Amino acid sequence: MFQGETDDSAKVTSATSAVWGNHVTVPDTPDGFTVRTSCPPNPDGVEVMLEQWEAGSEEPPHSHPGDDMTVVIEGKMSIQFFTRGDNGLVPVGDRIFLNKGETGYIRAGRIHDAKYIEPCKLVYVHDKAFGFTRED
Repeated sequence: MFQGETDDSAKVTSATSAVWGNHVTVPDTPDGFTVRTSCPPNPDGVEVMLEQWEAGSEEPPHSHPGDDMTVVIEGKMSIQFFTRGDNGLVPVGDRIFLNKGETGYIRAGRIHDAKYIEPCKLVYVHDKAFGFTRED
């Protein structure tokens, strides 16, 4: 609902908007994940995904070929950054928490995980076409 709107029958929220419908599961992705995507034909465009994650689901350490932005519409999630050491991945800094209404940015190639503490609805924007590289 927009500021100044008073008709309760006109209220649209993340729970009632059709934007959050038509999600699909994707093979070889973590349990608890569904997505609705668009893939731009512009090679210099962005790919936008509407993601839903169940509480307790998580993504393993991974990286993306382009910068990304995540906007938390509902829920709470966390991200841990890593670097590659002699004996595998080493955490860098403290785990970062994102709550409803917050936005996080990650540079291309930066290794990170993601954990979904509460059920989450996210708007995920990836610079150019999306890519995912598992970094075990």
